[in-house]
Amino acid sequence: MTTGFDRRGFLRRGAGVTVGAAAIAVGGSGLLAACGDDDSGTTAATTSGGAASFGKLDYRLSWIKNVEFAGAYIADQKGYYKAAGFSEINLIAGGPSATPQDADVATGKAFVGISAPDITGNAILQGAPLRIIGAQYQKNPFAIMSLADKPIKTPQDMIGKKIGVQATNESVWTAFLTANGLDASKIEKVPVEFDPTPLTTGQVDAWFSFVTNEPNLLKVKGVDTFTFLLADFKYPLVSETYMVTEDTLKNDKDKIKAFLTAEIKGWADSIHDPSIAAKYAAEIYGKDQGLDAAEQTLESTAQNELLLTDDTKKNGLFTITPTLIEENIATLKLAKVDITAEQLFDTSIIDEIYKENPALIQLPL
Repeated sequence: MTTGFDRRGFLRRGAGVTVGAAAIAVGGSGLLAACGDDDSGTTAATTSGGAASFGKLDYRLSWIKNVEFAGAYIADQKGYYKAAGFSEINLIAGGPSATPQDADVATGKAFVGISAPDITGNAILQGAPLRIIGAQYQKNPFAIMSLADKPIKTPQDMIGKKIGVQATNESVWTAFLTANGLDASKIEKVPVEFDPTPLTTGQVDAWFSFVTNEPNLLKVKGVDTFTFLLADFKYPLVSETYMVTEDTLKNDKDKIKAFLTAEIKGWADSIHDPSIAAKYAAEIYGKDQGLDAAEQTLESTAQNELLLTDDTKKNGLFTITPTLIEENIATLKLAKVDITAEQLFDTSIIDEIYKENPALIQLPL
């Protein structure tokens, strides 16, 4: 079974190095040249029946092929992508040794990719022509995990406690403390790696974690935990965001619509039955990763709570309200990513999808 302990470190490294800005700078030659022959399928043909035909879909994932991409697996297996006009689906895995996902999209290797506001924001500030067009997770999965019999329920409860924080997550930790007005000197930050065993042995009182990962990894080992999301305490970043290039936004609107519609259908199915994609992940897409189907089902169930909120129940999956966008921009500033909403977000297409087909809003309900 793969642990996923390096998942958060990978994400933070991505943000910290600004997604290899030298490689994705618009004027750069190395990676652009390497990816220059990739066909992003910018023009849709039509079949004899009049339906759009978008050809191959190159879709860059942000991590290895685990259940984190449940909606994509279901859309593939159930034919939602093909029904939308895609002839072939190429799910490009990420991982520690992969090219940063924003680079693959910026240079045309992938049509669309999954990322995060801080990563894409840093890439944009260094010249990448990208925009976020929607968000799977309305709440960021960063969480503080403690043992169920010794729960730490709020940020204030961390005062006087030992909290295990990985070096690659220190920037988020610092920003989170600032957002909550906490004095770092009153909390003992303990340097740790990604294996949460020190929490189970009492070396620390709480653990900086992904709510979809470590709590479930410990649960299958018989260890019950309590978590609170950073997003519920003044750190409201969306996550698992869809990003495309500015050129794609301008010239491939119908293709984006087709893709997002298929994704909506796939994720709605996953919300209704989290075990579907867990099986696909363990047996098909991530079969070489040693995934445990039971743990993947727990992760799938947990991530559904990040997708389906009061706002998305009302407005539809992947939508981002203006208020949430403003909160994201303010939170990014705490993390020293100084970017405007107009530079980072463009939700016009996902909003238009639901305006044209409001029945899609009801699919996950």
